[in-house]
Amino acid sequence: MRRLIAPLIIAMSIATPAIARDSLGVFERWGAFRDPAGPRCFAIAQPVKPDRSAAFAAIGYWPARHVRGQVNLRLSRQRRPDTPVRLAVGDRRFTLVAGAADAWAADARADAAIIAAIRSGTSMAVEATDRSGRIFADAYALRGAATAIDAAALGCARRR
Repeated sequence: MRRLIAPLIIAMSIATPAIARDSLGVFERWGAFRDPAGPRCFAIAQPVKPDRSAAFAAIGYWPARHVRGQVNLRLSRQRRPDTPVRLAVGDRRFTLVAGAADAWAADARADAAIIAAIRSGTSMAVEATDRSGRIFADAYALRGAATAIDAAALGCARRR
């Protein structure tokens, strides 16, 4: 499983500015990291069948900005404007807010519902329509996700 984390670190370096990150652990297909400069922490995974894209699913914590458990999905392709992005976690379905290649939950309540579904699910898939009009899906295994989410939350817990 450790060989899966190197591409995750590469994906995160593409997704965010190059800064030092501390590993909080690798849990099956999910990793947890802490960016000490923020601090900012996240649980992150690549799709089950990663390609050359920088696709990932992440759950973020950023105490200074009062962000707790924010879902972010980087799509494997640019999506067609004015088309929905949908997330399926087990039998739960969510419509996401989306940019050209990223998608998020609509609000904190939706973030919490998605995270609850992730904790009890075994797989999830994000589906969208690409710029050429073809539907695509990025699938994720959820084994280890709950532990990685907890590690990220603890990694950014306020110290008293």
